[in-house]
Amino acid sequence: MKSLNGIFAPITTPFNEDGAINYDHLIHNVKKYAQTGLQGYLILGSNGENKSLTTPEKERVIKTILQYKGAEQAAMVGCIFESTYETIEFALMAEEAGADFITLLPPSYFKSAMKDPALVKYFTDVASRVKTPCLLYKAPQFSGGVDLSINLIKECAKHPNIAGIKDSSSSGVEKILLGVPKEFAVLSGSANTFFAAMLGGAVGGVLSIADYLPERAVELYGYITGGNLHKAVDLNQKIIRGNIEISGTYGVGGVKCAMDQTGYYGDVPRLPLSRPPQEGVEAIKASIKTLKLFNN
Repeated sequence: MKSLNGIFAPITTPFNEDGAINYDHLIHNVKKYAQTGLQGYLILGSNGENKSLTTPEKERVIKTILQYKGAEQAAMVGCIFESTYETIEFALMAEEAGADFITLLPPSYFKSAMKDPALVKYFTDVASRVKTPCLLYKAPQFSGGVDLSINLIKECAKHPNIAGIKDSSSSGVEKILLGVPKEFAVLSGSANTFFAAMLGGAVGGVLSIADYLPERAVELYGYITGGNLHKAVDLNQKIIRGNIEISGTYGVGGVKCAMDQTGYYGDVPRLPLSRPPQEGVEAIKASIKTLKLFNN
């Protein structure tokens, strides 16, 4: 199993103005990311606009990224569907394609039925059908408000093929870190919680800043793991400010706009998402300039 220790980019999907995926731009981005210190990628997460892609498109995106990523980089693949049947079917395809981890968001359409027993069964049923290690994905803002309780996470952590969790919620990562075994990997899914999570025992992060300034995210990880907390605190403050100004304010469109400023192809989101207004573009440019000027 490849290591989860490090920084993962929640890789975006570049679209043309007509809504078609630009695979040449995707290849450009992956080749460039392969030259950074990124540990790997989350493919088909929220920044990848998972729910806006057809299943055949998802399959081609996965295979494209896996073909051009660095040999040592790890690939998490979001297998996000409403039924256990379809999730398993897609996870088996991702496994065959070469995914290193399967990432599982809870179903949410029948929200009232998604209590802990149903969700534990969902996660463990999928994990039992694939050989690829699975990761829980805790992001109630992207799963219709369906959250993962501490008891649910602890129960799933007992399964031999559930290796960890990506926590993109706004708070509570410290409870996860205290409640799971040491070998159960916890990754922060937000720059806002990454520093505290790392100090509490997390192994890495899946951070949107890694889409547009991966070197800065890797630098912060290195400062923390290397014990250089003075520089870590300073850089972390700038990254959180940038995260609020870019992703926090403009979402996927903001991340893609930031990528356009740093040598990557962000391009446009797929409708109904949209790019930031012009004043937003100028604000994002200013945030990028501040992050680039961080004094080592």
